[in-house]
Amino acid sequence: MQEIIECIPNFSEGRDLKIIQTITDAIQSVSGIKLLNVDPGVDTNRTVMTFIGSKSGVLEAAFAGIAKAAEVIDMRKHHGAHARLGATDVCPFVPISGVTEEECIELTKKLAKRVADELNIPVYLYEKSAQKPERTNLAAIREGEYEGLAEKLKNPEWKPDFGKPEFNVKSGATVIGVRDFLIAYNVNLNTRDAKLANDIALTIREKGRAKRDANGKIVKDANGETIYIPGVFKSVKAVGWYLEQYRLAQVSINLTNYAIAPPHEVFDEICRLAAEKGLRVTGSELVGLIPKEAMLIAGRHYLRLQGKSEGVPTAELIRVAVQSMGMNEITPFDPQKKIIEFQVREFEKALVDLSVRDFIDELSMDSPAPGGGSVSALCGALASGLISMVANLTYGKKGYERFNHRMNEIAGQAQELKDELLRLIDLDTTAFNRVMACYRMTKKSDDEKYARSIAIEEAMKQATLVPLEVIKTTQKTIRLMDFIVKHGNINSISDAGVSALCAETAVKGAAMNVRINLGSVTDEAFRSSIKSEVDDIEKETTRIVRRLVRSVNRKIGGNRSL
Repeated sequence: MQEIIECIPNFSEGRDLKIIQTITDAIQSVSGIKLLNVDPGVDTNRTVMTFIGSKSGVLEAAFAGIAKAAEVIDMRKHHGAHARLGATDVCPFVPISGVTEEECIELTKKLAKRVADELNIPVYLYEKSAQKPERTNLAAIREGEYEGLAEKLKNPEWKPDFGKPEFNVKSGATVIGVRDFLIAYNVNLNTRDAKLANDIALTIREKGRAKRDANGKIVKDANGETIYIPGVFKSVKAVGWYLEQYRLAQVSINLTNYAIAPPHEVFDEICRLAAEKGLRVTGSELVGLIPKEAMLIAGRHYLRLQGKSEGVPTAELIRVAVQSMGMNEITPFDPQKKIIEFQVREFEKALVDLSVRDFIDELSMDSPAPGGGSVSALCGALASGLISMVANLTYGKKGYERFNHRMNEIAGQAQELKDELLRLIDLDTTAFNRVMACYRMTKKSDDEKYARSIAIEEAMKQATLVPLEVIKTTQKTIRLMDFIVKHGNINSISDAGVSALCAETAVKGAAMNVRINLGSVTDEAFRSSIKSEVDDIEKETTRIVRRLVRSVNRKIGGNRSL
């Protein structure tokens, strides 16, 4: 897997675009990273930047950004709605792929040491990088903010993890650490009253609100610590504030684990709580990026509420989620810019992003890739797409109501298989290009010849495994066809037949690619195992498709409504 780390530094400047640009330029001057998003906030006076890259690239870019912020931001002049500790308030690392959490933790320690040694900025480690349990929570480290930092540093319990316990009056302190993917998400209310927004925030956040007695006095425990009534959601941090720029109050939320507290559930609960107070939610706002899965589960949720099939394309699920949660109210929600998977592309120029004509034109050229392997994957994707179509045309139709649940399941499963097969279109071409690159390796010395032969062997194995994955994924599509042919909308039964034929072509075509690639593999155990598996699936596919096509033709012959 490609080595990718996400870094999301938060800088204490959201108004002066020249200062923001100088920090952005410093980050982008580092090779090996890609800047994904710059999100300044006027009222918060804070800018969240997001970039991705390799371990070395992210380390250098993070330091460059922190160093430039220390140069151009003076905390003595800073005021804003958001809590902050320094010029670079917090700099989280999030492992995305090809890198372990432990590797990221070591990287944050290297960055922290360099920031402390070279910039004379005290650094605290938080979340998964925390050296002490009480420093896991960012809010605990930030308590007292910049204005209270000088006194805080005098306390031995708050000695920084890196750097001297000396107050840097210009830059404050910085918090660095590894964390899970965090979704910064704000919900807008039709009021300017920040107290109302904050009351909702106290209700939903994990920490909850302070317990009070009958007289309204805060209740404390035997140690004098405030007792809290837990909020509705775990893994949620929230606060209410007023945004002068938009003249509205917001519930500002950090979702630290969207699997536990997904955005749509938090949004719906805020809508309910707001209504109880005579308020209305007018929309919401995403700050930074969001995982695709969070948007997909939201889209499915709102389609379920509408009594609609959930088995629709990814783009439609995202559109439903955006519209349902009013995510365009403050700034346009562009999925290509706001969803992290759409930013992290495996390919510079993805074949699946071409038009049909451009793909076929590319296919028809004298270059060997894309070729039959990519076309086989495309046939599999077409088969899956047709299955989802028939399931969706059956769902909710009169006379087919008893099949609604299963049709909904099949439509969703077919969409997922379709997306995987589309991904394999490009992977097949990439695998072939890797083989060609290995053949171009130098072979002057015996060591170079040996390294080249090993590289070719591994590349050929990978080039074999990709069409094998096409076969296995298409096989899953074929297993959905029985129910569709038996119980699908009779007026779309021919589409199910075409799906079966496309699937057979995908399997047989990919099998040819597997066999031709196996001819260049010397590992006999690998060759034997793969060949046996492919032969068995191909025979099963032929048998099932023949049966399905016969069944479709019988139904077409007896369908007088056509």
